[in-house]
Amino acid sequence: MNSDFVVAVHSLVYLAHRPGETLSSEEIAANVCTHPARVRKVMSLLRRQGLVVAREGAGGGFRLGRDPSGVTLADISRAMQAGSLAPSWCSGDPDMDCVVGANMREVMREVFCGAERRLEEYFGGITIGGLLERIRERSPV
Repeated sequence: MNSDFVVAVHSLVYLAHRPGETLSSEEIAANVCTHPARVRKVMSLLRRQGLVVAREGAGGGFRLGRDPSGVTLADISRAMQAGSLAPSWCSGDPDMDCVVGANMREVMREVFCGAERRLEEYFGGITIGGLLERIRERSPV
């Protein structure tokens, strides 16, 4: 998981909040509090999966490509290719004489794989539309 995932989720919820509108990367970036170039990078990944539609040129920008109630955080995670929860380095060496050192890497791989499956299941139950509803419930307006 990385911060681009958060940028993607925020951007999609903002687009859902403004249905039918095409928003520029500058406008989205101002709402997300990040740089427009970062928004464009994230949106290009989302566009490949059909989660957003891009329009180039004057008056161009982004709009949702799917109904927000059908877009899950799992969809976004896959689109962002967020990768593994497992760190790139893990302790131990299968060739060690010590039972702990020889087996720690594989045991931790199993732990992280299990965590990823549970996270995928959890994210699969949360939609962009649902997040927007939760936000609206908090708003006095």
